[in-house]
Formats: sequence, C-alpha cells, structure tokens
Amino acid sequence: MSGGEVAGILVAVFWAILVSFIALVLVRLAQTLKAATRLVAEVSEQAVPLLAEASATVRSANTQLARVDSIAADVQEVTANASALSSTVSTAFGGPLVKVAAFGYGVRRAMGRKAEPARGSGTVVVGRTAGQDLPSARRGSRRTRKKG
Repeated sequence: MSGGEVAGILVAVFWAILVSFIALVLVRLAQTLKAATRLVAEVSEQAVPLLAEASATVRSANTQLARVDSIAADVQEVTANASALSSTVSTAFGGPLVKVAAFGYGVRRAMGRKAEPARGSGTVVVGRTAGQDLPSARRGSRRTRKKG
C-alpha cells in the first residue's frame, strides 16, 4: 500500500465517523422535535378549555361589575337625598329650636333671680363686721361623680 492509499483510507474512515456522528445528531434532533410537537399539542388541548373558562369568568365578572355600578349609583343618590334632607331639617327646625331654647333659658334665669332674696335687707349675722357680705347661696344640689 502506498501513502496515497493509506491517506484515502484515513479520509474514508474520517468521513464515515463524521457521517455517523451527523446521523446520530439528526436522530436526536428528530426525537426532540417529536417531543416538542407532542408538548405543543397537549398545551393546545389544555389551553382551549382554559381560555373558554377564562372568557366565561370575565363575562360573569363584567355582569357583577355592572350590578355593583348600579348599586353604587343608587347609594350615591340616597346619600345626596339624605344630605338634602339633613340641610332642610336643619334649616326648618334649627332656628326655631335655638329660639325656644334661648327663651327657656331666659325664663329659668328670670325665675331664679326672682326667688333670690335682695342683698342688704337688714339681716344681722353674728360674728361679722359691718360691710362684709355673706357668701352667695348655691343654687341646686351638689352632684357627686361616680367612678367607673
């Protein structure tokens, strides 16, 4: 065998190993592609029902939000009506009630002063010198505070 034949055999062996390696890589790549295809098919089968359920859930949530929106509008209307009623009642009864309370207070003060004895009526108190005033009498009873 000559050197050219040995070189040809080496190149042929090298090409055979290279082709075998490429064939092995292609087989593995084909298996990976089959697995990826199966995975995509399974995901598609599961995704379609999930999307249908999500769509139904969104529709239901939209319906509930519409109901809540109408309830919120009703509550806002009731709040406005209550505010208007409160201001009307305050305007209608507030002034007269204040006047009645002031009148009652004035009457009580007038009645209280009428019942008080006049100072300097000639009452003599033992132990006091002339010109000293008596302490004023307390009106009403003393209230005690309860603890707790």
